[in-house]
Amino acid sequence: MEHNSTSELPALEALERRADRIAARASSRVDDWLSLRQEYQAVDEFLELAPVAATKLEELSTALFGELLSELETNLTHAIREILGQDREVKAVASIRDKKLQVDFQILNQGGEEDIMVGQGGSVCNILSVGLRLIALSRLNPEAHRPFLVLDEQDCWLRPDLVPRFMELISTISHRLGFQVLVISHHPLDLFAGCADSILALEPEKERGVKIKRVK
Repeated sequence: MEHNSTSELPALEALERRADRIAARASSRVDDWLSLRQEYQAVDEFLELAPVAATKLEELSTALFGELLSELETNLTHAIREILGQDREVKAVASIRDKKLQVDFQILNQGGEEDIMVGQGGSVCNILSVGLRLIALSRLNPEAHRPFLVLDEQDCWLRPDLVPRFMELISTISHRLGFQVLVISHHPLDLFAGCADSILALEPEKERGVKIKRVK
């Protein structure tokens, strides 16, 4: 029994429709490939620019940080000379450690380096600590951070005769910047009574433990 082979072949119109669908799909794939190729090219161009941009940003950051360090050196040097009455100089040395920018502070006394922790019996450390806190607070957004600073025995290593100068400088800076500063001290009240806006004395009491007395 013979079969007509032409009856098993799909109609020409069906083949044309199928060819059109395949062509449309191929065209869509080509468009997708071209789009991806453009995206990859854009990424490659960005990656080529990234090292240059990173270098420029690093140079800009270094320049801005250098200005900040210079300002820190000037302000802290002034504070130390004002309080101690000696010709000392603060140096801020920047370095990169573990891919992070670090700053080491040095005290130069007559050209030689002095240990911050033990120099002048720790007085230098007291002054630097307070100075850095005031500077840091001055750079915060006042709308998000209350300009309030607590200094707990930050005069502990200062000689009694240096305390009035220390407190006077804190008072001047806080008024100029609009800060409220709470100073806790064990020094006699007469050493800073002239600089403080108000003074509260804490005295031990058997019944309530502590009695608060307004002195000024």
